[in-house]
Amino acid sequence: MGARRAKGALLVCAGTALAAATVAAPAAASSALPATGRVAVIDCAGKPQVRPGTYTLACGDGNNVLTSLRWSQWQPRSAVADGSDMVNDCRPFCAAGHFHRYRVHVRLDHPQARPGHPGQRYYTQLTLSYPGKRPSGTPRVVTVRLLG
Repeated sequence: MGARRAKGALLVCAGTALAAATVAAPAAASSALPATGRVAVIDCAGKPQVRPGTYTLACGDGNNVLTSLRWSQWQPRSAVADGSDMVNDCRPFCAAGHFHRYRVHVRLDHPQARPGHPGQRYYTQLTLSYPGKRPSGTPRVVTVRLLG
């Protein structure tokens, strides 16, 4: 049971869970409150972020975090960054697991009006592309829906 649970947890941490509703945690290197009309990405606390340096993919447990994000583009239709995906291998279980760093290309797109927040738009899709090594069981390209 432990091996099955650990393998399942790894897949959850590595990308399978990304297909679920994903939002991200706050980042110190970002603009916390974008100007009205500026497109943002919504963090785990429900706060809009612009060009975050860190972005938590696994809000429930923090076992998957994008770090060292360098944004080359932040436009009304899309945003593009390169950085690292820090993924817990959850072996033998997540609390005892180790984080591994994978180079990643990040794209945010499909902006929409944010319900209940007049004038605020947010990106609703996140795509991760791994140019080299990637977490076990994770496809080279992962696309997920983001909630606002």
